[in-house]
Amino acid sequence: MHGIIVNMTLNMAAVTVDLVLLTIRQGALQVLLIRRGIPPYQDRWALPGGFVLDGEDLDAAAVRELREETGLDPQAGHLEQLATYGTPGRDPRGRVVTVAYLALLPDLPAPTAGSDASGAEWRPCDVRDLAFDHDRILADGLERARAKLEYTPLATAFCPPEFTVAQLREVYETVWQTTLDPRNFHRKVTSAEGFVEPTGNTAIRDRGRPAQLYRRGPAALLHPPLLRPSR
Repeated sequence: MHGIIVNMTLNMAAVTVDLVLLTIRQGALQVLLIRRGIPPYQDRWALPGGFVLDGEDLDAAAVRELREETGLDPQAGHLEQLATYGTPGRDPRGRVVTVAYLALLPDLPAPTAGSDASGAEWRPCDVRDLAFDHDRILADGLERARAKLEYTPLATAFCPPEFTVAQLREVYETVWQTTLDPRNFHRKVTSAEGFVEPTGNTAIRDRGRPAQLYRRGPAALLHPPLLRPSR
């Protein structure tokens, strides 16, 4: 407006990336956590992550952190941006905005703690009292994963390159924390266009006929979707 001088103050904020790394181990959905070795929240469990380097793209920072924490390339599973968290006071060190990423990966070996952590473990996803606002970030990541299993082939990210329908059903049951009818699930999976495609190979089972092996198909969305029983 004419005659009015507006003074603007730029409040600089640090930017971090945090990772919700999910895998299925020992029949349970687990998340990778690190025990902080330095303040703030020393000795508390937290999601892995770190500050974005100068000149580094956000996605590149997430890929770097994923490789440092797991030794894997994101192509081994699934990596996507989850949400941005910037509530004032979320980090006692100052104004810190974090961009959280969700990664879904096949079963992984025991992790190795980074330089600023005193430990790293795969923990059950019902863990509570994490450092910073990581309880909220983990809850958001879990709901994103559960929802996307309904309408995308994302469950295959938890599976090896070739898998049986029974293995895929175990992923859904583990992530959704429910029990699914095997025959009904098989029908829905094989009738969803482009969800899975047969490899021509079979797996030997303890009992019964060999099970057909599948790989992820080309579909990006499931038609029709596989809705959670509660839906």
